[in-house]
Amino acid sequence: MAQVNIPEGYQSVIPYLIVKDASSFISFTKEVFDAEEINRHMRDEQIIMHAELRVYDSIIMLAEATDTYSIQNSGMFIYVPDADEAYHKGIRAGATPITPMSDQNYGRTGGIKDPFGNTWWVTSVK
Repeated sequence: MAQVNIPEGYQSVIPYLIVKDASSFISFTKEVFDAEEINRHMRDEQIIMHAELRVYDSIIMLAEATDTYSIQNSGMFIYVPDADEAYHKGIRAGATPITPMSDQNYGRTGGIKDPFGNTWWVTSVK
């Protein structure tokens, strides 16, 4: 496998979401997953051209949807310290349940869809 130079603190594959109301997506991710905003570049006073969030040991990049860049949603599998807590935080923050919390052979897991159209499979290992 070829050696890849990756900036410190980043992973090889980084989700890049284009969402409607990027500022609210950032707030949702902070509230539910304790995300840390590490970068934000504005196109103007209202449009986020590029932002980066650190969620535990991973980076998510995102931008505001525009006429040029349409919404690009994603499905994400995320390991969290307490899946039940993250699942319920997500629902309180406006997400809708996709699958209820359950015990699986790979851990405690459940699925939610955030208000921006992204699916999060929240999981914690037993």
